Amino acid sequence: MASAHRRLSTFPAFHKVEGRRVVIAGGGEAAAAKLRLLGETSAVCFLFAPELDAEAAAEIAASGAVHVARWPEAGDLQDAALFFAASGEVEIDRALAGLARTAGVPVNVVDRPDLCDFYVPAIVNRAPLSVAIATEGTAPVLARHVRARIDAMLAPALGDLAALAETLRERVAAQIPASDARRRFWAHFFSGPTAAKVLAGRIAEGRAEASADLHEAADNVLAGHVSLVGAGPGAEDLLTLRAQRLLQEADVIVYDKLVPEAVVAMGRRDALRIYVGKSKGVHAASQDEINDILIREARDGRRVVRLKSGDPLIFGRAGEEMAALRAAGVSFDIVPGITAAIAAAADFEIPLTLRDVASTFVVATGHDMRGDTLPEWAGLMLSGATVAVYMGRSVAAKVAAKLLDAGIAPSTPVAVVENASREDRKAYAGRLDELAALAGKPELDGPVVIIVGRVIAESALGVSPLPLAAMAA
Repeated sequence: MASAHRRLSTFPAFHKVEGRRVVIAGGGEAAAAKLRLLGETSAVCFLFAPELDAEAAAEIAASGAVHVARWPEAGDLQDAALFFAASGEVEIDRALAGLARTAGVPVNVVDRPDLCDFYVPAIVNRAPLSVAIATEGTAPVLARHVRARIDAMLAPALGDLAALAETLRERVAAQIPASDARRRFWAHFFSGPTAAKVLAGRIAEGRAEASADLHEAADNVLAGHVSLVGAGPGAEDLLTLRAQRLLQEADVIVYDKLVPEAVVAMGRRDALRIYVGKSKGVHAASQDEINDILIREARDGRRVVRLKSGDPLIFGRAGEEMAALRAAGVSFDIVPGITAAIAAAADFEIPLTLRDVASTFVVATGHDMRGDTLPEWAGLMLSGATVAVYMGRSVAAKVAAKLLDAGIAPSTPVAVVENASREDRKAYAGRLDELAALAGKPELDGPVVIIVGRVIAESALGVSPLPLAAMAA
């Protein structure tokens, strides 16, 4: 994760080369490779070299580049867009690079990052769409591997879709004046039926579909919408594809305390972000205030993503928000997320249900234990149910005491898992009569889920098995 915070030493950018001169110095394989790459652009290429090998000569013939049988001079570099030094001789390349810099032309020297003003990326070409991958000159082979993976992911007709979008851009701007509505149109354009038809090679059908969508979008009144989205337990790569898409389309992101910044950052950079986090005794916003924010932003015609840690329907107060949105007449949908108990079980190989061991899985909250009565789920443990207790660290001792009083054996396996799915996750396992000590460890200061049940004996945590008959003392 540390690498995500490293700073780039270069700024990625795209040079305009259409109709402009690009100069290459060299007559061998490296020069031919640069000429081949530039052949995918509309630049006017000049290759300077006293002699050419067969590969360079063939590339000149194929590309239509101009060959000048000498090294370039100062006048040859005036007004050039870019200069590539590829002679293969360090001193020649160094001298030519200095000549180009004097003329104010950006320089790339093949295989000499220390002499470069810019680096040549590995390119995925879906013109007018292009993807450039660079490693600041340190690992070009890695860049090529990444390019191959991206190339396999992107449909060959993606450039046709981008070209169709360009032909519609002025019409869309004229017919849909509201920026939020335009953004919504383009999101549908690139992910809906139009894209499916164009990418399948049915470009005329795609164009007709886009025109119909444009007429419909221009006639519709701008309507907001709220998506209650599960952000998962913390690891950003556990976010669903639907959640990622909605974050990219959102005008407003309303997020909780336990949602990592890396997940919030997946949203559009220009989206309004509203923090409404809650922790014990400290609320950035009350639930009523959160409801009001969602309704207000949606009524203003915005697409709102309400990001909740884990799954919104499990101790996420989604029920209260859904009721408020319904009462206000605001449309909404729900995107499930991975809840903490599932992530904790996956991290430490805990089979939450297991044939002949546990056929019932209960999700509970420690708040159930704050009264004097035993919650209904405690009785299920006598028949071998697995129970995951959320928000239970502060009442772990009471949880253990009530379960012991109910007849659950002191040796029943328990696990306490902090920060499930994250790099700093921790887990402690032991017996039910040790639960208070496990949950009270000073090393634990993050979100905790407590799992109680015989299935922990089958996990990677190494707790001794407990026969079903021993569940009752």
